[in-house]
Amino acid sequence: MTLRSATPADLDAIMLIENRSFPSDAWSAESMAAELVSPHGRYLVDEHDGVIIGYGGVRALQGSADADIQTIALDADHRGTGRGRALLRALLDAAAERGAREVFLEVRADNPSAEGLYVSEGFEEIGRRPHYYQPDDVDAVVMRVDLRRRAMRPSEPAKEANA
Repeated sequence: MTLRSATPADLDAIMLIENRSFPSDAWSAESMAAELVSPHGRYLVDEHDGVIIGYGGVRALQGSADADIQTIALDADHRGTGRGRALLRALLDAAAERGAREVFLEVRADNPSAEGLYVSEGFEEIGRRPHYYQPDDVDAVVMRVDLRRRAMRPSEPAKEANA
């Protein structure tokens, strides 16, 4: 597994995964391109055998007490292998490095696998946004993790970290 900072040259590969993962509400290439060069966030890609198979981004302004996970996606063939967890943890670390104490995110209410991952990493549901994801009319589950509490959690055995 190779996680590295995303660059504008990665845009086409990211958009391929974006459109496959979110067929009805994918970000535009223009929006994603702007995110990749923004100084207010950190985007990572996951490479396997030199091919980008996943990406994620966090909006974390330097010195701000809070941050937002913007997006995480993996090619379907690589889901459930621990790579999403590793990507999430790297994004949380990036937020902490920029001074964030809390990280927020929205997850589709019809995506229990993603929600389960977030809960297992210390996120808690703090609210719902009805009909947030359009055009599918799906609610967003708003979640938050306190990075200070996360830092105090006991380390998981290596076997479980790949769950």
